[in-house]
Formats: sequence, structure tokens, C-alpha cells
Amino acid sequence: MKKSNLMTSIAFAFLMLFTFNVGAQEFKGLDKSPMDVAAFPSNYKDSNKIIKIAYSRPQLNNRSVGELVKNGEVWRTGANEAAEITLYKDLMFGNKEIKAGTYTFYVIPGKEEWTAIISTDLNVWGSYSYNEKNDVARLKVPVTEAKESLEAFSIAFNKSDNGINMHLGWGTVRVAVPFKG
Repeated sequence: MKKSNLMTSIAFAFLMLFTFNVGAQEFKGLDKSPMDVAAFPSNYKDSNKIIKIAYSRPQLNNRSVGELVKNGEVWRTGANEAAEITLYKDLMFGNKEIKAGTYTFYVIPGKEEWTAIISTDLNVWGSYSYNEKNDVARLKVPVTEAKESLEAFSIAFNKSDNGINMHLGWGTVRVAVPFKG
């Protein structure tokens, strides 16, 4: 091989190496409020889910729930994007039948009760674009206080006598949102 061809090949190899490095994907670090999913039934082996919610889990970080979630204001039920709830079958939410499908789940916190809201809004960040006209149903649910404090906002489901309860917990605040089906 001639010296000029060798030099051309080496230059080409370095150029390709540089090009691939410049075009490499840069990934973000871990989110401070990671996404999570809660479903019922919660057994991962059971693929016949009835209900599922995707939400982000903000942390208290030496703050109170009241500093982060304002009473009387619509809250996205977590952090970042508004929580999205999927019903895999028609369910009752209070006196209203909610058809199977995916919706946004908002809440309006209060001292003694929270208003749970199912909305047709989808793919929304926060609750900044919340529009009451898109509400499918609202349900007022009581607030209780637990002895144990949760650092990260959490959602869990359990079977109840009348259906399924979706439990919201953060700090010592606890709210149970009932679904019947």
C-alpha cells in the first residue's frame, strides 16, 4: 500500500471515529421525581388488570405536604406530567359510570376532604392547562392522618368490600378513592 493511501485510510478512520463521538446520544440523569405505576390487581403475573395509574413520585426533602400541594388548588397528583389513569373495564366512580379508557387524574386537596377528578385531558404537564369542562366525574373523599410518614408521594390499590380503593399517601396524609365495578 502506498504511503498516501495509508495516510488517507488513517485520516478517514479518525474522521469516522470523531463523527460517531460527536453524534453520540446524551442521556439525562435520574429524575428527582421518578415515574411509577400502580395497578390492581398488583400481582405482576396477573395480566388481567382492572385499573392502573402512571404518576411521578415527588419527595418531601424536609418540606411539608402543605408547602408542595396547596389546599383548594387543582394538583396533578404527583410531579411532572399529570397522572394518567387507565380503566380496563367500565367502573363506577361515585354515582358516575366511567367507561374503560385512559384519563387524567387530578385532585383538589383540602384540609378535611379532597376532590378526586377524572378528566379527558391527556398528555398534559402539570395542571397548568387543567380545564374543568373536560371533567368526566368528581368525587369528594375524606382525608385521614397516619402515624407513619411517607417521604415519597405514593399510590397503591387494594380490594375493598365494594370494589377497589386507590390509596394516595404523602407525609402523614392519606386519602382513599373508591371505585366500584
